[in-house]
Amino acid sequence: MSNPVRIGLFYTIVRPEEKALLQAAEARGLATERIADDAVTFGLERPKELPDVVLNRSVSHTRAVYASRLYAHYGVPTVNPADVLERAGDKIRGSLRLAEAGVPTPRTVVALSPEAAMRAVEEVGYPAVLKPAVGSWGRLMAKVESAREAEQLIEHKSALGSPVHSVFYVQEYVPKPDRDLRVFVVGDRVVAAMYRRSSDWRTNAARGATTEAAPVGPELEELALRAARAMGGGVLAVDLMETAHGLTVHEVNPTPEFKALQAATGVDVAGPIIDYVREVARR
Repeated sequence: MSNPVRIGLFYTIVRPEEKALLQAAEARGLATERIADDAVTFGLERPKELPDVVLNRSVSHTRAVYASRLYAHYGVPTVNPADVLERAGDKIRGSLRLAEAGVPTPRTVVALSPEAAMRAVEEVGYPAVLKPAVGSWGRLMAKVESAREAEQLIEHKSALGSPVHSVFYVQEYVPKPDRDLRVFVVGDRVVAAMYRRSSDWRTNAARGATTEAAPVGPELEELALRAARAMGGGVLAVDLMETAHGLTVHEVNPTPEFKALQAATGVDVAGPIIDYVREVARR
């Protein structure tokens, strides 16, 4: 009988998702090791004791990427690997990959200075949406309805002086119903999908959107899998909007939460993730 896989859970905080993942691993007889992202250290030489695979659940994009790079240096695979985290975790890189793969996505213009940012907004047209290149939960996003609003927002972002605000990612505002879609992909299959409804233009569950199960038809499944493959595959949440011209992908999340998805659909999401992690360890 082969030795069971030992999974390292790299985490920031043990949320309901991490608890479900630990329970799913235990149910499968898999050993787990909790690795707090604010406590672990990485030397250049390979440690003697390492897990067989690491499930990266850090909420910090920077910590997640560097940890995956360092575990790869040790020869330990991670879910998701650093390349996938970098592509999907950076909206600019993610948009480039979606465009290269022919996946429909909102019109996007990137600017590298405040002066160019105003031109980017004018190219996209009003209303326009400004987003940080790296970020989640709808934070630091803004919809601008006029040149005056755009100028004020760009001036404010520039004054902050942070590298995250020095690059301007501008997207068209997509008219849509009071909902969007989140599709959860694990490996080469769609596990579940949900609608997120909100009266606000941002439909993040973390911002209070209500959720309900969404049917996964052939078009939705095919587009979600194409978007996930464009990022390199793995455990990914694909966010889509319904438009007058069909579905469009506006984001792919490389470290997705799934508590709301499980509650809305009744589908076990943690189990397929652990099965996929075990599969990656045995490759």
